Amino acid sequence: MHTHDDSTASESGSARSWWEARYAEHDGIWSGRVNAVLADVASSLPAGRALDLGCGEGGDVVWLARQGWATTGVDLSVTAVTRGSRAAVTAGVEERTAFVAADLDSWDTAARFDLVTASFLQSWPVEIPRGAILRRAAGFVASGGHLLVTAHAAPPHGDLPEEMRAYRFPTPAEDLAALGLDDGWEVVAAELRPRTAVTPEGAPHEVLDSVVLVRRRPLSEAGAGAGEAAPRP
Repeated sequence: MHTHDDSTASESGSARSWWEARYAEHDGIWSGRVNAVLADVASSLPAGRALDLGCGEGGDVVWLARQGWATTGVDLSVTAVTRGSRAAVTAGVEERTAFVAADLDSWDTAARFDLVTASFLQSWPVEIPRGAILRRAAGFVASGGHLLVTAHAAPPHGDLPEEMRAYRFPTPAEDLAALGLDDGWEVVAAELRPRTAVTPEGAPHEVLDSVVLVRRRPLSEAGAGAGEAAPRP
């Protein structure tokens, strides 16, 4: 999914309808390739249990499964997760993947994960409660696990259309602040990263990503009480 705006409106209304219509435009609106930041981070970690929030059509979920991760993908769109499930079967990793269609501002699980990732969890022109979703994401991280938040820090395809001119792209500091973490966490990275992408027309261009990577300290490091889940909104 693609807002930095902390709207309290539920995902389940206009956002669900808008994204279902977007996915209905044609089969496969994303490349299916793993996001570069996720590949870089996950490649340095031992494979375990992973959670991909806003997984879209499952490109990151399938890639993580291929690296040995047991991965769950959650997305607002039923169409998107259906395509993700199909991609996992095609890749032969369906036994290491699970897909859930759910509102990220209310979805919950008792499971805890070694890696929770949210790549480009930004939505325009319809809004989602992004800040609240990110704070909930921290609660899904296991002791010693990591949370990775990657966002567009600038327009991904040149100038924004007129209706998107008011959109504010998040900075790493803003996303870190939105998480509301306590001393039970270690900030591994909070930075801007440039990369070269390809436009829908096939032309290369430079884009800028906001990257926040944090690690929940194990109790042995953090002391009593510091390893508790981040406060829920």
